[in-house]
Amino acid sequence: MILLRYFEAAGKVRRAVSVIKKRTGNHEDTIREYRMSGNGLTLGAPLIEFQGVLRGVPNFVGGTAITGDGGNS
Repeated sequence: MILLRYFEAAGKVRRAVSVIKKRTGNHEDTIREYRMSGNGLTLGAPLIEFQGVLRGVPNFVGGTAITGDGGNS
């Protein structure tokens, strides 16, 4: 089962994805930002500086300022 969420950060609406159930084997338990573009789907680094993304009330708890680019390339 894949869970998709929208969240707001740095004045932009962003998207998060998490795999919460898999038929067999282990799954990754991180929440990651994803982006869709003409080049396809891109997954970013785990959202370790946020809490509450899956609840729909994200809070930034990181120590550095976030930028609008999501920190991903």
